Amino acid sequence: MRIRSRGRLLAGPLAVTVAALAGCSGTGAGDGDDTTLTVFAAASLQGAFEQLADRFEDEHEGVTVELSLAGSSDLAAQIQQGAPADVFASADTPTMDRLVADGLVVAPADFATNTLQIAVPPGNPAGVETLDDLAAPDVALVLCAPQVPCGAASTKVADAAGLDLAPVSEEQSVTDVLGKVVAGEADAGLVYVTDVAAAGDDVEGIDLPGPPDAVNTYPIATVGDDGDARADLAQRFVDLVLSDEGQETLAGFGFAAPDASP
Repeated sequence: MRIRSRGRLLAGPLAVTVAALAGCSGTGAGDGDDTTLTVFAAASLQGAFEQLADRFEDEHEGVTVELSLAGSSDLAAQIQQGAPADVFASADTPTMDRLVADGLVVAPADFATNTLQIAVPPGNPAGVETLDDLAAPDVALVLCAPQVPCGAASTKVADAAGLDLAPVSEEQSVTDVLGKVVAGEADAGLVYVTDVAAAGDDVEGIDLPGPPDAVNTYPIATVGDDGDARADLAQRFVDLVLSDEGQETLAGFGFAAPDASP
């Protein structure tokens, strides 16, 4: 049975200990022995990566894929602190670049793109219709924190429109922003188009005007030494994400190819 970890990871040494215990639940590298492959993935990838992880497990007997889903910045920080991840999929390039600079990941490859959309509760009670409406003082806006990929994208969109947005809260992942909107704790939030689609009738989506001002490109890479015994299994998961099957799965959740915009 596959393990899924949702939400932000715990900070500091305790998080590393928890991850280490999970990572030690198996042995070997997919050669018939029980093995846990730990995949750290941006929260917005949840639906697509759950499907891909199921497929991977079906094709690799004895392998359990553990998905740790959270904000890319939090996940990268955990890897920098020594969390034993095997694969990292980030919601933007700068976050991955930090791990490249530290020599912690191997040969990142772009696998998807995503853009922002305004999410509002059903019925749109605050009457939000445009990006400008998000700056209205009576609109309770929630955004991702600036250091999170969706927050950086939100800043680019606001700057391009000449808007000074004042959110009532800043969250550490796009799913946290969406959760505030779904719960009725916010009048609007800036999330990815894929998150609005996944939420179904729980939210309504409002397109941003004109061409996207910020397109986030998602890279994926194996973590650690490319000569490690687990590296081959990790690379096989990366290859699945990059394959035609992986791209079709991602497209089904609203992601676009790396060289295109949704």
